[in-house]
Amino acid sequence: MAGGNAIRGSRVGAGPMGESERGEAAPRQRISYWCANGHESRPSFASDAPLPETWDCPRCGYPAGQDKNATPAPPKTEPYKTHLAYVRERRNEADGEAILTEALERLRSRGY
Repeated sequence: MAGGNAIRGSRVGAGPMGESERGEAAPRQRISYWCANGHESRPSFASDAPLPETWDCPRCGYPAGQDKNATPAPPKTEPYKTHLAYVRERRNEADGEAILTEALERLRSRGY
């Protein structure tokens, strides 16, 4: 016998398993949720707890609803935008020309 440790493989606070030691478990209910990919997940909730309208699918991450025929739409992912794309959203052609003219005037006044 190596080590002679009597509590080997146990954790602090571990005790005998059973309802008599821990008390009664709350009554549960399992609710089905379906995502847009047709995956079903069945999380369990306390019977007196309010049920969420949507639940994240553990397989694909899409939102899932309780109605199998009317699943929530998957979230729209926007494509990656460059810094220039964000600037073009904020500025129009006239603003760009004015900023460029101002920057060129500053450079010319410095002698570049």
